[in-house]
Amino acid sequence: MKEIEEIIKNTDEENENRVDWTNAWSKKYPVLATYQKKVNISKYAIELRKMLNDLSLEYGYNELDSMLVLKDILYHEWKDNK
Repeated sequence: MKEIEEIIKNTDEENENRVDWTNAWSKKYPVLATYQKKVNISKYAIELRKMLNDLSLEYGYNELDSMLVLKDILYHEWKDNK
């Protein structure tokens, strides 16, 4: 766990931008490689964009912070209701 934390801490934005995270995570979660052909992405993207904008306006978060907060809320909602 310490190694993972250290890698995350030391990874800069330039390196992050070079990684295809969907491809990397699809090795563990194959649905990430296939959902684009099945899911109406624009339907969900519109709702997600609204939530991102709301977080920015209501709490003054920048776009990255809004995404991180929304992602964390989604994770906890999923995890806590399993």
